[in-house]
Amino acid sequence: MQLTSFTDYGLRALIYLASLPADKMTSISEVTEVFGVSRNHMVKIINQLSREGFVNAVRGKNGGIRLGKAANTIRIGDVVRALEPLSLVNCSHEFCHITPACRLKPVLRQAVHNFLEELDNHTLAEMVEDNPPLYKLLLVE
Repeated sequence: MQLTSFTDYGLRALIYLASLPADKMTSISEVTEVFGVSRNHMVKIINQLSREGFVNAVRGKNGGIRLGKAANTIRIGDVVRALEPLSLVNCSHEFCHITPACRLKPVLRQAVHNFLEELDNHTLAEMVEDNPPLYKLLLVE
């Protein structure tokens, strides 16, 4: 399974935000610069993360973005569910004529379930706590 770039950069953005002091606001432009992704793409990602409650976006002169909840309460599986289209195959009758007899769909459904269950065992905090190499790469003090 490969995550879309949308989910990939969403996770990276959250890791960046989690590596900052809790009260520090940053900008979408700063996140964009750190990861070398287009601003338009990151705006869409941050908007979705904001709608899902993972990011708090404040408009205006003193605005910016920061985590919307504590990093230790954000499960990686929840982020992936919120950002990733998790349908591995198109099982519509119009697309696949073996759908009524297919035994692959439940196997793939279970695989996705197991994948997300494993991701649910990990929080955003685990990705950043006591990780000096990460801080150095992100230039976070």
